[in-house]
Amino acid sequence: MPVTVTETAARRIDQIIAEHGFDPATMKLRVGVKGGGCSGFNYTLDLTEVQKESDEAWTFTYSRTPRVSAAALGESSGDAGGTTTATATTTDETFSVTIVCDPKSYLYLNGTSIDYKDEIMGSGFVFNNPNSTSTCGCGSSFSA
Repeated sequence: MPVTVTETAARRIDQIIAEHGFDPATMKLRVGVKGGGCSGFNYTLDLTEVQKESDEAWTFTYSRTPRVSAAALGESSGDAGGTTTATATTTDETFSVTIVCDPKSYLYLNGTSIDYKDEIMGSGFVFNNPNSTSTCGCGSSFSA
């Protein structure tokens, strides 16, 4: 199974690439695992242009403009005495995020989904790893 990235995380990765002036066509997100942390293993994330021949790689493509449903736009069917019409600007422009992972890390990350949370108490990438048997309180380390 691939290591996946949610649309929210992909948008944040795309934003970070743009903020640093990196070339989005060549930049990849390297995910990995290293020993350490309070639970045994730490997750690693790094932007890189290097993809080794032995790496696993997956590319995810998203629309530059998020899709918005009619309900989210506030449209009604007209049954309540009128219609409210809102339009969303859509473009065919897309962006892609390529995830690369070394074979040893992939043993621990197989099937993991990477999300991005931006909440009052802080923001950051969150790993939803089906292979972890326990995680630390901050979510940056795990045991398998």
